[in-house]
Amino acid sequence: MPQNPPLRALILATHNTGKTREMTQLLKPYNLKLLSATTLGLPEPEETGKNFAENASLKALSAAQLGGMAALADDSGLCVEALGGAPGIHSARWAGVPRDFARASALIARALKNKQAREIKERRAHFLCCLALAQPSGEVQIFEGRAEGSIIWPPRGANGFGYDPIFLPRGFSETFGEMNPAKKETLSHRARAFSLFADHCLKRPAR
Repeated sequence: MPQNPPLRALILATHNTGKTREMTQLLKPYNLKLLSATTLGLPEPEETGKNFAENASLKALSAAQLGGMAALADDSGLCVEALGGAPGIHSARWAGVPRDFARASALIARALKNKQAREIKERRAHFLCCLALAQPSGEVQIFEGRAEGSIIWPPRGANGFGYDPIFLPRGFSETFGEMNPAKKETLSHRARAFSLFADHCLKRPAR
């Protein structure tokens, strides 16, 4: 993938406060002016894509073209093997309106119980994140990150957001919900996607 000129300003094309907070923290080391879609009053487009990359592209393109500058969007979700990859791209929709991830997590736990998936190896799951960087011209680049793990129940930890309290990353004894943000940043699907994005699009901070 070719290197791009370093970015100077960026719209964070999300209305999810948890994602905005995490994206802002990941971008903190870089000399970027960050604007949020919420602050700019940009609408949240309907996610009609068939996969994470398509949905991320839809959100990034909408923000870039309406805001007149580069925009970064994230589409991510939890994929549980025993559930055929569900909730997948419908991860947020499982939480309903208003979004209640405690309820959605309970639905996953119930579905796994109905599948008689009791052992950790039967509860394998992964988080997948696709970051889309869009320009007002319509150009889009995709960066993908993945975190492997398993589903645990009951939930543990009050850090993070979404499904973090029921996701136990492979090789660790703490859920994403129990980890401090700095530790999670080294492991998460979003952090891995951001690392690829930063390598290709951002100017590394001076040491």
